[in-house]
Amino acid sequence: MELIKVIVLGLVLSIITVLMKSIKPEYSLICVIVGSIILVMYILSGVQSIFDYFSEIVSKTGIDNVMFKTLLKIIGVGYLVEFSAGVCIDSGNSSVADKIVLAGKVLIFSLSIPIISNLFNMIMDLI
Repeated sequence: MELIKVIVLGLVLSIITVLMKSIKPEYSLICVIVGSIILVMYILSGVQSIFDYFSEIVSKTGIDNVMFKTLLKIIGVGYLVEFSAGVCIDSGNSSVADKIVLAGKVLIFSLSIPIISNLFNMIMDLI
């Protein structure tokens, strides 16, 4: 049922955007951005249960909570970069979208360094 709501909201957003392009093209991009933010906020409202589930798994397994938070940050950066690059591409700025994607990749790599370091330490402890 939730998926149907997201699909209907996306289709309504697309129709409104197409209509705005023919009436006031300068407002079309604003409509896409605002509508996309509304869609993302609606989707994120259902994500809390997923985070709670994974937090429970982390607490039961004894994995370092910092690693879990870092992993969530990496996932969040990936989604934000994809969203931002998509908006840039929709507005005709694919070169800016490429720079956003590059910055996201660099940030994800820098965030993953503690995880990689921890993984190497675990391997060294096993040897």
